[in-house]
Amino acid sequence: MTRLDPPLTTADETTSAPPAAPRTRESASSAATPAAATRAPSILHQPAAVWAIAFACAVSFMGIGLVDPILPAISSELGATPSQTMLLFTSYLLITAVAMFFTGFVSSRLGVRRTLLVGLALVVVFATLAGASGSVEAIIGFRGGWGLGNALFISTALAAIVGAASGGSGQAVILYEAALGVGMAVGPLLGGALGEVSWRAPFFGTASLMAIAFIAIVAMLRDTPRPAHVGLGAGIAALRHPALRTLAVTAVFYNYAFFTLLAYSPYPVEAAGADQGLAIGAHELGLVFFGWGLALAVASVFVAPVLTRRFGLRPVLFAMLGLLGVTMAVMAVAVTSFAALVTAVVVAGLFLGLLNTALTETVMEATDLPRSVASSTYSGVRFLGGAIAPAVAGSIATAFGAGAPYWFAVGALVVAVLVLVIGGRTLAGIGRPHADAQDEAAAITAGDEA
Repeated sequence: MTRLDPPLTTADETTSAPPAAPRTRESASSAATPAAATRAPSILHQPAAVWAIAFACAVSFMGIGLVDPILPAISSELGATPSQTMLLFTSYLLITAVAMFFTGFVSSRLGVRRTLLVGLALVVVFATLAGASGSVEAIIGFRGGWGLGNALFISTALAAIVGAASGGSGQAVILYEAALGVGMAVGPLLGGALGEVSWRAPFFGTASLMAIAFIAIVAMLRDTPRPAHVGLGAGIAALRHPALRTLAVTAVFYNYAFFTLLAYSPYPVEAAGADQGLAIGAHELGLVFFGWGLALAVASVFVAPVLTRRFGLRPVLFAMLGLLGVTMAVMAVAVTSFAALVTAVVVAGLFLGLLNTALTETVMEATDLPRSVASSTYSGVRFLGGAIAPAVAGSIATAFGAGAPYWFAVGALVVAVLVLVIGGRTLAGIGRPHADAQDEAAAITAGDEA
């Protein structure tokens, strides 16, 4: 995910001063008093523009899981096969993947505010068109346009919220991460609730919320400084970096497993529930994937930083890939058990959240490229794996059985581990996670956005 950091300087960086005298216990105590007296403003006391961007971020992240609960309903009402409906993820991710290579170039030309508004406008238009569509083929096409808008918006949202917030970048990042978590968790829940009314309602609901966000940003966000120049081919040229290539290829196979779980699982969950006499509709699926999204958000925002600081990035990567593989194998074996599938989906959310953040932090640690270029290139490549999985999972299930897509996902995770092992020399210096709050937030964004 492209991250465009505003320049951050301190007085020490911009002025010359003699070396400070050694601090004694008394001097430290006396210095603490005015610091304590000058407290940072409350995180809740923010300009209206910050709340407008945070609201738009939450709605944008809702789009990841919003369609999950309504996939079976779309299949039923439009006479589409599961393979066709899962292409809603493929078109979205494929266009997002391509756009990621160029969002830095676009925002450096248009500026942050205009890029935000263009992205929001595209989401409003294409989400509305998707909801009004009469065929699954049309929805697939409009989801691609939605993915383009979301890529443009998210690529500049962090820079915008940091630039507009009061109380320093740290408080801005907390708000940004909170919006991310809310969107990841609420998306499936909202999709399930609106999907009980009609499969069209989640699309219209998203368009309405994004239109409100568009108006709010027009009214409240003043123009922001233009980001540093990014060349048109910078994203593609970044793949020459060996460490970035290793991590991007790893992420392709990992994301194959990720989106096998996300796009394919509603169908075996619904079938397993029906076998037990349970009526599993959009609302029930929304609750299941609400649990998944909540686990993913909590793990990526709160747990991943703790584990990577304690154990290092590479050990966390290997451990989480292994645990996710075991979870997918359980789903393959117990594909007819409703309780086992639901439990595995939620538990997998924990491992996915940890992997998302750890992988992207590793990208930032492994390269000397500008962080915006490195993360956008990595995201562009990895989303290709996410685009492939929904396109083939249905055909694999038809040919080899309901559990087969999960076994293929396990195989993809094994390949991801092997790529990490083989490319270990390019990652020899990895181990220290980023302490900077903006880097942390960018890692979470690039890891979770789809």
